[in-house]
Amino acid sequence: MKASTIAEREARGRAAREHSKRSSHRAVGELQRNPIELLKQSSAGRVENLVPLRYGRMAVSPFTFFRGTAILQAHDLSKVPDTSLRMPICGDGHLMNFGGFATPERQLVFDLNDFDEVSVGPFEWDLKRLSASFVVAARHMRLSRGAAESLVMTAVRSYRDRMAQYAQCGALELWYDRVTFDLMAETALTPERRRSVRRGMEKAASRTHENLLEKMASPDGGRWKIHDAPPALFHVLGTNTLFTEQETETYRKGNVDKMVEQVWAEYRKTMSHDRRELLDHFTMQDIVFKVVGVGSVGTRCLVMLLVDHRGKPLFLQLKEARPSVIAQFYKSPAVKHEGERVVHGQRMLQAASDIFLGWATGPLGRHFYFRQLRDMKLSANIELFDSDLLDGYARLCGWIMARAHAKASGQAIEISSYIGRGDQFAEALTGYAAAYADQVERDYEVFLKACRSGELEARTDEDMAADFRV
Repeated sequence: MKASTIAEREARGRAAREHSKRSSHRAVGELQRNPIELLKQSSAGRVENLVPLRYGRMAVSPFTFFRGTAILQAHDLSKVPDTSLRMPICGDGHLMNFGGFATPERQLVFDLNDFDEVSVGPFEWDLKRLSASFVVAARHMRLSRGAAESLVMTAVRSYRDRMAQYAQCGALELWYDRVTFDLMAETALTPERRRSVRRGMEKAASRTHENLLEKMASPDGGRWKIHDAPPALFHVLGTNTLFTEQETETYRKGNVDKMVEQVWAEYRKTMSHDRRELLDHFTMQDIVFKVVGVGSVGTRCLVMLLVDHRGKPLFLQLKEARPSVIAQFYKSPAVKHEGERVVHGQRMLQAASDIFLGWATGPLGRHFYFRQLRDMKLSANIELFDSDLLDGYARLCGWIMARAHAKASGQAIEISSYIGRGDQFAEALTGYAAAYADQVERDYEVFLKACRSGELEARTDEDMAADFRV
């Protein structure tokens, strides 16, 4: 097949403007839907006793509500025309789904770090989720309307400028490009800010598996046992379980150890030969259920503790992979295994990925993916940011998203040509983000009303913890 010339690819990007004008991205669309019905749909199949905790965490503010409702925005985005420039997208690229972590070479990088919703979709869907998240967060922090608009302009301009640079890159240059903390500090921050980033790097460097072991587990009869801390952490068959009797009975009958062995054997098959050799140095100690995030609460997430011959630990997280909300509302290619979808999407979009990424099918046919738990990870506490630091963070998020899209799609030339050099696209997304933040606030009020009326049950972590005496 004849390769397209650069001029042909630029023309293809500009032609997408006929399909979807840049100014058209301001539109939110006619949103005739019931947010509660969509929420209930996304809660179906989760651990029943944890759904109230999911709603409790979402009820804290419009921002936490927004984080837990990727399904609402995916539905809403499907109601407006798209650019048809489709590629692997993160699917939930809000500003809290970026962070720092260690590469296999132990270098700290900043990148996207949540891929549960990864799927093929239009590139602008990721940018619209990111843009809306900045406005919702800015309002939560009581920043002015002008400050909120400025954050979106900064993020989208950063995306535009970086994409224009990536359009000039060769394939290998793109593949090897990564945003290290050093590079980030040099280009996105003032000298005073660099000092706080250095402190953050030192903090992240202390978040090792050994550090985690001292906090989470203790020796028990020749093995390590993870402590229960319900509702966040509990043994599935222990006295503090939040599983229903019916579900615990299924695990009891099925012999948990045998189930874990089968999942482990399947996971190993998804690893390269050298990674399998590495895993063989470790023996299983304990496995517990862990409640994570906001949007993921109630999905099955387990933490596995293993140790090597020296007693050095490895914590692995097995997270349930459910169908992507993007795929529910956008015609994406069929997926055989949801865990494999997450792993492949992560490897494509990230500059460097966890060496323990893999997937397996768990009990009752559920799909899971594996990754390390908290290895040198660092996330931004945006509530402590001032407008200057938030601006630097917005610039960084735009950069990271451009790098991820350029690498995963190979369409930097087309995207850059579509966006152009001016501010038309950024201004349209700024208008969209403000209008969508209004919609989020309306949906949040409907949600709170449903919680107050008893249609939805919402409980806080503190409420649920008070049910236990560990």
